[in-house]
Amino acid sequence: MRKRLIPPALLTAALLLGATACSDGDSGNSGGGSGEDRAAASSPTPGDTVSQVQESPAPRPSGNADNDAVDPAAQAYVDAVAAKDLDALVAAFHPDAELTDVGREFTGHDEIRDWARNEVIGGTLTVLKNTPKSNGTTLLVRFAPGGTGGFEANYEFDVRDGRIEKLNLQYA
Repeated sequence: MRKRLIPPALLTAALLLGATACSDGDSGNSGGGSGEDRAAASSPTPGDTVSQVQESPAPRPSGNADNDAVDPAAQAYVDAVAAKDLDALVAAFHPDAELTDVGREFTGHDEIRDWARNEVIGGTLTVLKNTPKSNGTTLLVRFAPGGTGGFEANYEFDVRDGRIEKLNLQYA
């Protein structure tokens, strides 16, 4: 029996329309195999052979655009903003942490607490992109003070011992 290759446009359309993939039960398959093994048709005609489709797993909902996990210290900051939890936000920082918010500098828990109470808690923070680095991460976020309006910014987190050592906030 001869296998027919399906044009890429038809394959894409079939996948977008929710075509169900065949499975050989090998959940450990990493997507290898020939192009014929990955081709499928949405409506086979008599005599056609439908081959298996090897799809990438669906992206996990994570609140950010990337699938890379956000550094736990940065995630603690994001979670504290979402929970409107000032104490948790401050606890995400080292006691001697430095924070720069578009040129304004804050050092230590007391200054960071005052800044967050006045400018962060009550806002809505949405992570748009996560760019991990060796000692932390940079998040592209949308921040809406008071939960409305808002702007995009880059939040560059430097992390030491699981807590934020430096945070630099700049408009994107």
